[in-house]
Amino acid sequence: MTYEKALRSQYQAALEMLKQTVSQCPELIWDNPADKTKFWRIAYHALFFTHLYLQETEHDFTAWSGHRDEYEFLGPIPWENNRLPKTGDPFTREDILAYLAVCGQQIDEKTQQFDPEAGSGFSWLPMSKLELHIYNIRHLQQHTAELMERLGTRTEIRLNWVVKSEA
Repeated sequence: MTYEKALRSQYQAALEMLKQTVSQCPELIWDNPADKTKFWRIAYHALFFTHLYLQETEHDFTAWSGHRDEYEFLGPIPWENNRLPKTGDPFTREDILAYLAVCGQQIDEKTQQFDPEAGSGFSWLPMSKLELHIYNIRHLQQHTAELMERLGTRTEIRLNWVVKSEA
């Protein structure tokens, strides 16, 4: 197995786990007013940055057609005097699942062939392209685990661990 196939498999496995959380999240948890950071916002944040870091460089990124400005931020925007991001209506489950499908396609396209020793392509991430992919998978899985924990502590929902994808 090549490292490209291994990365693709692990990206797709992490994405499948996020899909489980989104698909099974009850409406009461999706946009719970008591949550500082809404379930849907965490899911969108994870997908936005997965999509971004799959690109060759920061300049090659084109936002998803359903993107809403500033919805990707979970906290203050540091380069804008730490002001809070503006958000309005929540994304629906269908919106997030559609974006998840876009990210799945991007994973398949962007991990086919790349130079693992090349720079990340992102000025704020001084690492190789290979390390960027590992970093990206870790970020996706960290937020997926956060959402799985939220479902696990508030409901009887138990989600499956996905070992790998056959992609």
